[in-house]
This record gives sequence, structure tokens and C-alpha cells, in this order.
Amino acid sequence: MPSRVYLDHAATTPLRPVARAAMLEAYDRWANPSSPHGEGRIARAALEGARRRIADLTGWRGAILFTSGASEGIAMVMRDAKAGRRIVSAVEHDAVRRVGEGAVTLPVDAAGRVSAAGLASAIEQAGAAPLVAVQAVNSETGVIQPFATIGDAVRSARGLWVCDATQAVGKMDLPDADFIAFSAHKFGGPVGVGALLVRDLATLAAGGGQEQGYRGGTENMPGIAGMAAALEEGPDWMTDAAEQRAACDAAIEAAGGLIVARDAPRLPTIASYRMPGMASAAQLIRFDMAGFAVSAGSACSSGSLKPSHVLAAMGIDRQAAGETIRVSFGRTTTRGEVDAFCDQWRRIAAEAGARAA
Repeated sequence: MPSRVYLDHAATTPLRPVARAAMLEAYDRWANPSSPHGEGRIARAALEGARRRIADLTGWRGAILFTSGASEGIAMVMRDAKAGRRIVSAVEHDAVRRVGEGAVTLPVDAAGRVSAAGLASAIEQAGAAPLVAVQAVNSETGVIQPFATIGDAVRSARGLWVCDATQAVGKMDLPDADFIAFSAHKFGGPVGVGALLVRDLATLAAGGGQEQGYRGGTENMPGIAGMAAALEEGPDWMTDAAEQRAACDAAIEAAGGLIVARDAPRLPTIASYRMPGMASAAQLIRFDMAGFAVSAGSACSSGSLKPSHVLAAMGIDRQAAGETIRVSFGRTTTRGEVDAFCDQWRRIAAEAGARAA
């Protein structure tokens, strides 16, 4: 086992070798895909080939717009979707919350999931044809939202559903949303590239010179090639992740830890654990010194160690939330690494118990 154990795959996961190879090949034949000359046409053909492959791999039959990542795609939809007032679930990533000023807040239950009643109330408050932002999988807890419930409510209101599927793409079937945004680096592609899937381009205002007139800037053809190659590898490792997460859950519960949203449907790659008696910041320091990379909340907010809005929305009090860390598994994670992490958890939990005694 390596001297360091990486268990922060929900933040980013290692680049797949096939993605690296595809990028290097693309760099060797690089030209601007918008150029009219022969080199540009070759690059354009490769770009459109990647677009078709991603459509086939995701089962998407609408448009695919290449972006710099999920944050850009979400901002495009929140700004330019032809819909009424915005509704944003209380557990959305900060990338959604930042561009959702003035939106109606959609509450969640103690498991972190939206409900039909909550959707009906939020839609009534928002008015006709709203844009509803509800993620596929929560990046802190791994909780999966009820896709059918959301889709039925949004369609009944003649609204549009924008889904942050960053943690879901490459790992599970996608929801029947109107807009789906994701980033390649979450499934073994390169950082700085992603896509926005759009069911009907007529529902989004155009605003750029590239990507069918919906985005400005030269397409990142090498990054897009790497994204398509990574996605083609598939989720064959998810069975291992489910076994690893189940073993981790059991070991941590046996050691007195608590599992956030224990009984909710959760993606196998993400878990949040509370260690009573020790602050998250102290845990992260101890785990890091012992050679384990984990996080507190999403990577975009854990640097500040501010209270988790996700856990607060679930009704978890500030003290409990402040004792919770996130552990996330990837295709390179081994059972030995998980067992070593659990052993370290027991040691740190014993220290917390001794201090409290």
C-alpha cells in the first residue's frame, strides 16, 4: 500500500491513462475547430466525433454543449434559461447557490431529499413555468435525489429542470432533466472541461460565437477528447466501491461513529461520517498527518471549514455538522486502503473518547 491513501475522489479523481493518451494524440493534431482550412476541418471532425460518443455513452438525444466544467454550464442555464422564477434546492453545490440569488429555496427532509409536497409548495411560490435546480447526487453525503418525483412535478408546472450531475456521470443512469451539467475530472477525465446537455436548445438563450452560438471561446479539443475517452471506460469498478463503502460504514459504526443519511439511497462512492467529540478540522489534520486524504464537505468549501449548508438543511445541528468529514472512493481505491483508514479512524476516535472522559 502506498505511503499516502487518497480518499477524496468526489473532489477530483486521477486522470485515466486512456484520457491522457487521447489528449496527447489530440495535441499532436491540434488546430482551431472553427477554422475553415483543412487542419481546422480535421479538428472539427474529431470534436464532433467526441460529441457523438458522449451522446451515445450518456444516452442523450438532445444537444451537447462543451464547457469548461459544471460550474460554467450551471451558470449558463441559471442566467439564460427561458423560464420563470428560479427554484434552488437547499442542498445544492455552491456553484448553483452563487448564481441563484433571489431563487425560491426548496427544502429537503432529514435524509437530504426533496419531496413532492416540498416541490409543490416551492412551485406555488415561484409561479408559472419555473426553472428548478435539483442535483442528481449530493457531493457531501452521496444522497441520490428522487428523479421521478422531480420530473413529474416540474413537467406538471410546465417548468424546466436543471440538474448538476457532476457526481453521477460515469457512475449511474442520468435523470430525465432538461439541462444536465457535469465536469470531466470527476470520472477520470481532465480538469477544465465538461459539458452541458440540453434537451431543447429553444429553451436556452444563445450567447456566444462557438458551440452552436451558445458559448464563446475556442473549444478545448484535447480536453474534450480526454473526457470522451474517460467516459468510455465505464463504471465497472462501482461494485468494488459499494463493497468498500459498506465495509467502511460497518467499521465506523462499530467504533462509535455515525453515518449521515445512513438509510437514504446513496451513491456508493461518497459517505459522510461523524466522530462525536472531535472537530472536523482536528480530524483532517490527524488523518493528513497519518497519510490519509479526506475532506470536510465539498472541496470548494472545505478550505474555509465553514459550516455545511447541506448538513444544516438536513436538520443536523452545528456541533454535529462540525464533527463530520467526507470520505469518497474511486476506481483506484483498494480494500486495503479502506481497512487502513478504518484502523486510523478507530485510533483517532479512541483519542476523542479519552479526551471526553
